Amino acid sequence: MSTDKFKNKYRIASARASWWDYGWNGAYFITICTKNMDHFFGEIENGQMRLSKIGILADVFWHEIKNHTENIELGTFVVMPNHIHGILVLDKPENKIIETVETLHATSLPATQKNQFMSAISPKSNSVSTIIRSYKSAVTKHCNRLKLTDENSLIFAWQTRFHDHIIRNDVEYQRINDYIENNPLNWEYDKFYKNE
Repeated sequence: MSTDKFKNKYRIASARASWWDYGWNGAYFITICTKNMDHFFGEIENGQMRLSKIGILADVFWHEIKNHTENIELGTFVVMPNHIHGILVLDKPENKIIETVETLHATSLPATQKNQFMSAISPKSNSVSTIIRSYKSAVTKHCNRLKLTDENSLIFAWQTRFHDHIIRNDVEYQRINDYIENNPLNWEYDKFYKNE
């Protein structure tokens, strides 16, 4: 079965690298943006991020990742007005390979062609995709539970996707680390800059 169509409906191709298993050990530079690049997380004042209530949740739940995921380290992280940047390091023991596919709604039903297809395209447990999906879900759930909106009464939402970059060496890791740490100071030059 082609993965381009399911039940004659097109699916959006993954932005992930097809040659890489995102459950493999490695360091990943993650960027997640808010829907429409709206400033849900707060504002930059004098080169420092001033977090809104939603921004505080985005910060807290990122740091909670290590309490809900095995064999992970959190690198540098920053919440910006309309996006977050962070480094995730998967560091599973050499002999521990996780092959479990997490169930996504109907995939736990008896095996059918649909379930086999969904299992093939579903993210594996303890992979970058499942970690980010869980993080985004936690922030959204608690924003909704607390009825948090921005100053224009917009209901919080993420962009549907996220950006990742597989960090290939120590030099690149340090460059990305420095970029994240200095992001608030360089906000006006950031590609995600949107003056509200």
